[in-house]
Amino acid sequence: MHRYKELHIWQKAIDLAVEVYRITEKLPVQEKYGLISQMNKSAVSIPSNIAEGAGRNGKKEFDNFLGIALGSSFELDTQIIISNRLDYINDLDFQHLESELEHLQNMIVKLKKSLNIH
Repeated sequence: MHRYKELHIWQKAIDLAVEVYRITEKLPVQEKYGLISQMNKSAVSIPSNIAEGAGRNGKKEFDNFLGIALGSSFELDTQIIISNRLDYINDLDFQHLESELEHLQNMIVKLKKSLNIH
């Protein structure tokens, strides 16, 4: 499992992180240490935890890191919703991010289930 770069889920998470960075560049400057920082950290945490888990020694550890990645995805979702409600993210970008994030969350859940830990 050490070939995390070959995992489709990791690639999708990287793509999402890049999209989040591009969108947060457009947020108001006063959010630099607020939503911008939080959204970028959450977005980077998802592929980072997938990679770290894939580099660990067993399925149980991988499952744990996938759980952390899933938690980060829910944090990001919350931050995206707040940004949209504050009119920092337009509805089109919001809907696109929500769709991509939901797809990624489903992928994480399916991968966790495939590990047959429980």
